[in-house]
Amino acid sequence: MIPNFRRQKLRKQNFKGQDLSTSDFDDAEIKGIDFSDAILLDAKLRHAKAGLNPVWDLGLKLSLIVLSILYNFVIGYSGTFMGAWLPRIEFLANKFLALTFGLSLFILFIVVAIRRGLGAALSSFAIIVVLALTVLAALPGDNNTKAGIIFYAVGIAVGISGMVPGAIAVSIAQILSDRKIWAVIMLAVPLASVAGIKAGVVGDIYDAQTIRLAVIGAVPITIALVGLSFYIGTQAILGNLKYGLIRRIAIAISNYGGTSFRVSNLTNADFTQADLRQTDFREANLTRTRWFQAQNLAQARTDDTYLENPKIRQLVVTLNGQDQNFDHMDLRGLNLQGANLADASFIGTKLSEATLEGANLDRAKLVQTQLYGANLSGASLTGAIIQDWSISTDTNFEGVKCDYVYMQLPTKADPDPCRKPDNRNENFQSGDFADFIAPIIKTLNLYQTQNVDLRIVAQQFKTLDLFHHEGIDPTAAAVALKQLAEHHPEADLEVVALEGRGEDKVRLQAKVKGVADRSMLSTEYFATYRKMSAMPYADLQSLLAGMAEKDERIRSLENMVTTAIKSDKFYVETLYSLGDTVTEKSSININAGGDIGSVSGIVGGDMTGVMNLGTISGNVTNSIGQIPDNSVEKAELKSLLKQLQAAIEAEPTLEPEDKAEALSQVQVLAEAGQNPEDGAMKKAAKTAMKILKGTTAGLSETTKFVAECAKLLPAISGLLLLL
Repeated sequence: MIPNFRRQKLRKQNFKGQDLSTSDFDDAEIKGIDFSDAILLDAKLRHAKAGLNPVWDLGLKLSLIVLSILYNFVIGYSGTFMGAWLPRIEFLANKFLALTFGLSLFILFIVVAIRRGLGAALSSFAIIVVLALTVLAALPGDNNTKAGIIFYAVGIAVGISGMVPGAIAVSIAQILSDRKIWAVIMLAVPLASVAGIKAGVVGDIYDAQTIRLAVIGAVPITIALVGLSFYIGTQAILGNLKYGLIRRIAIAISNYGGTSFRVSNLTNADFTQADLRQTDFREANLTRTRWFQAQNLAQARTDDTYLENPKIRQLVVTLNGQDQNFDHMDLRGLNLQGANLADASFIGTKLSEATLEGANLDRAKLVQTQLYGANLSGASLTGAIIQDWSISTDTNFEGVKCDYVYMQLPTKADPDPCRKPDNRNENFQSGDFADFIAPIIKTLNLYQTQNVDLRIVAQQFKTLDLFHHEGIDPTAAAVALKQLAEHHPEADLEVVALEGRGEDKVRLQAKVKGVADRSMLSTEYFATYRKMSAMPYADLQSLLAGMAEKDERIRSLENMVTTAIKSDKFYVETLYSLGDTVTEKSSININAGGDIGSVSGIVGGDMTGVMNLGTISGNVTNSIGQIPDNSVEKAELKSLLKQLQAAIEAEPTLEPEDKAEALSQVQVLAEAGQNPEDGAMKKAAKTAMKILKGTTAGLSETTKFVAECAKLLPAISGLLLLL
């Protein structure tokens, strides 16, 4: 039964270390509750109210009042102390010089504290005082005078020392945000300061003139230090990094006894509109945790989490990153569902495992952005720049809305570079973007075991993509492509892929070299295609025959298209060079299930068709044999992988291409077994498991291979610690 605490006022419960996955804490009061080390996967904490329990809250407020009284008393006393010593100081028979030294030192501290931060101010103050006292000790003069100057410097130091806890008290008061506490503090500040001044006067025997000077000196000094403590304390809570230490101390003190999620697993938990003041999230797993409109999150303790960064914290709370710069930031695992990220820049940004479902990424710069395992389902990518982005087979593009994308960053010389669709007057139709991205996903799937730099693979897809939405005439397409190649030899067109679903929708993909205008090429191709399609069938066949006499490849291309569209679903990767140089065409394999045929020419052209199964099998056997026999687990892993290899090779319903791919995944698992501590190999092994499971999904449950996988894959996952 799923625990339900909706709208409950929890007080003494302790959930430390408990499994509370999918629990419902919506609108619950969880002040002071301990969730540390708990598992709260997919838990609902919307509108929950966290913070201190009543006892701790009262204790903190009383302590804050006492602290405010003490620090203001100290500041007032030190001000009097400094003022009383002024008439006694004679520095080289010049009292004005002594006064100038003290006031300059005091003003310097205030200016540096405001402009550079408290740490810089304290350091500067200490250095100047040490140097001044060193010089003073070396000069001739009355010892009483020297003692006076020393005491004057000490008075300033005492006042400053009182200002620091004052700033902390102000920060804590800001966190509590209690009007009654503020009223008491505002009343206590002047009273305590006056008491400190009075105590400073009574504490020594002064004449009337000395007392008058002491008070005159104490008032501005006290006002300045109290004002500085209020400024620093307020700025610290507002997130001014110059006062980060004050903020951390104040938050640590105010969070003691508050709600704790320390080291808890909050993956996919939902804190929408929750009040999270005085809450401890230190070292918690916040993967895809939802923070939309969460209140007072800046006042929570978030050490060792992405919430430490004010910019990230603002992003996950407001879900508004429009026109902002997130270049090279680590945004892995953020929940940005429904976020407005239009025109944002994510150059070199890590967004792996992030939730971008339904997000607006229109015109976003996704250059070299890592999106491994990210969820972009339903996102809008119109106008996005996807140059050299890093995606994986588990990056979710389902339902993406996109009119067009750019494959390169714009420049002044080319403000509209590598647009897809290539024709600037056309947009993707429904499903076109998924079809466009399919070759990249399939190539990642195929090459992840070949140690190929996937950015190099992505660069190969600077192509001309020709979408046919109302069927395709194979003869007209072949003629139009050939004529396009003849008219633009500098483009060096090579047909590398053909994809579609029967005759309803077909996409031809051709590599284009150089700086050819793809929009112009697309426009010219379809103009020629429409012209050819309108020709009488006999005339078109006659034209094709004449072209085939010069180059038989044109007939082969026509046959490829004709064969492909007879399938319900197809995807073909091949190589047809349409230029003057005759290129050996690779073998073509077209299956209704969308199997991949040859991939020659996509990565360097060194793979002429599907690798020989014997070669792949030998590689798998070698990889399994290299797993060390130093434990019972390793021996069992080798045995299971051998069984899996044998099951793949013996399955008659698997096509050769499917067997080749499945065996490649077994090789990945074997390599992961050789290096179990390698994080990259473990991730590759997880992907290999998904691919193997996907291979079985297209087969009948009664086949022997499916039954073997159902038994072997969980066991292998357990031994490789992939579960």
